[in-house]
Amino acid sequence: MEGKEEDVRLGANKFSERQPIGTAAQGTDDKDYKEPPPAPLFEPGELKSWSFYRAGIAEFVATFLFLYISILTVMGVSNSQSKCATVGIQGIAWSFGGMIFALVYCTAGISGGHINPAVTFGLFLARKLSLTRAIFYIVMQCLGAICGAGVVKGFQKGLYMGNGGGANVVAPGYTKGDGLGAEIVGTFILVYTVFSATDAKRNARDSHVPILAPLPIGFAVFLVHLATIPITGTMPGMTTGSSGSAPSSALPWPPSTTR
Repeated sequence: MEGKEEDVRLGANKFSERQPIGTAAQGTDDKDYKEPPPAPLFEPGELKSWSFYRAGIAEFVATFLFLYISILTVMGVSNSQSKCATVGIQGIAWSFGGMIFALVYCTAGISGGHINPAVTFGLFLARKLSLTRAIFYIVMQCLGAICGAGVVKGFQKGLYMGNGGGANVVAPGYTKGDGLGAEIVGTFILVYTVFSATDAKRNARDSHVPILAPLPIGFAVFLVHLATIPITGTMPGMTTGSSGSAPSSALPWPPSTTR
């Protein structure tokens, strides 16, 4: 009993102040955190590095796979005679969120796992990457999206064209302003989550944060799609890829579940 009381007393003396939930206790061995310097606007040396092109290839492959799975899921729901026999909006949102979770996990150590032009642009504005890398990423993401949609079109051209390739449109009952507002809020939620999950200061204090980063990002994508699929859908890269392979803007399914 005396031993337990001694342990409690020593612990109280060492950590006299209550620590915020989710943060590590401050000890004598902690190193001061230093804010990483902003990325240069132009970095010519990147063009000579293989890692630069490898990162772009990773973004291309990730966006390709993302579009391939997501469009197939959308077409599967839209082609079904009975909506009760399909995964519905929830399943579509899960396919988006689940793919982002898996792809961010796979590519985070190579390119950062952006997989979205909005994320890349936001990180560029925050000076987390150079203009050279940002432009390269966005180009590779859009090319990957076009190729992913093109593969789906090649497999099921009639169904693909009949559903407009899953391209985003404003559903009946909503104005263009409603669609713009939904896109702005949804994009903000995603980019905000990415910034929070990849914050260098939190990573230095809590070792679990970088490991779990793909999970909150995937959940954010899931929730955003769950809310915005009935209005416009989300994902700039997906719209670019779908529109690049199918100029038609036909609705994938009835207005209540339009993607």
